[in-house]
Amino acid sequence: MTRPQEQNPEISGTVSIWRGTAPEVLAAVVVVTATALAAYALAGWAGLTVVAAATTAAVMVLLRGLLPRLKQDTVKKAQDNRRPLTGYAHRLFVVQTALTTQGHYDSELRPVLEHLLAARLSEHHDVNLYQDPEAARKLLCPGPRDADLWRWIDPASPPEGATSKRRIPRRTLASLIDRLEEL
Repeated sequence: MTRPQEQNPEISGTVSIWRGTAPEVLAAVVVVTATALAAYALAGWAGLTVVAAATTAAVMVLLRGLLPRLKQDTVKKAQDNRRPLTGYAHRLFVVQTALTTQGHYDSELRPVLEHLLAARLSEHHDVNLYQDPEAARKLLCPGPRDADLWRWIDPASPPEGATSKRRIPRRTLASLIDRLEEL
């Protein structure tokens, strides 16, 4: 048994633009065939080639005119709705870029690490990073080996910015993340 949508394609919302054009298409095929045969009879393969090329060009122009066009607003919305990097891909991009650019570290990765440090200190040690930064520093950097980590995450120190030639070394970032995990 057929469904109502199959019986009447207008219900489904997809109606072909070619529906009901069989007589016109058949007439076009007959005209092109007759022209091709006449061109072949008069000029041989060269005439047939000219007719084939002209027919192809005419069909392409016709189809271009018949195809639905997107409005400029639709194209702009489609470009604006591009899917941003999310999840793992975004985090990987942030870390890789932060390793090469100090400005990106300061604007993207440092706030995330600072927020993570504040949450870890608050949850596990009852220390507020912003009210008691000295206690936070002692917890993050317990030994002399970790002393240089604090300047990379200290909320009181201003970011160095994009003009700085320095960047966070890979080993320092790894040590900083390890310390945050241990807290």
